Amino acid sequence: MNYGDKYNIHGYKHNGELYKVWDETVFLDQNDEYYVFANNKIKVTEKDGRSWRTKEPAITFYYKKKWYNIIAQLKNNGIYYYCNISSPVIIENNTIKFIDYDYDLRVYPDGSYKVLDKSEYEYHKKIMNYSEDLQKIILYELNNLIKKYNDREEPFNIETIKYYSDKYKKINEK
Repeated sequence: MNYGDKYNIHGYKHNGELYKVWDETVFLDQNDEYYVFANNKIKVTEKDGRSWRTKEPAITFYYKKKWYNIIAQLKNNGIYYYCNISSPVIIENNTIKFIDYDYDLRVYPDGSYKVLDKSEYEYHKKIMNYSEDLQKIILYELNNLIKKYNDREEPFNIETIKYYSDKYKKINEK
């Protein structure tokens, strides 16, 4: 993987169904824990064929062993975080792949947060027969993610997001 390389993103559901495709994201960095990518105003296509564009720059942290990914959205009124409970990421053939497990954590610039999509999780848990072990992992990782946020661990700090935002701006200037 090279700095500035472009990748697609494929989000799947537990049953293997592709449910969402993001057209392009740019590789910025990686370490032992995660990969960092960035994008701005990219096309997102839903499984029913509808598409839309993201509205602002975003820095995304895809974890190699953790069951979540974290998107920092750089809006005019501050940084919002959208965190997906998902399988650890796999990257192959210039495509980032993960399984989405419904629960999301939304963090607001004022420091508050909200857990989203509990009913979607309950529905998919039943129809896709999530195992007991998988359910334990999902709930453990959701709680782990909330603790990570409450402790302001990376990437939940302005310095980290600014660092990667500046790297992304440099790529766009070329």
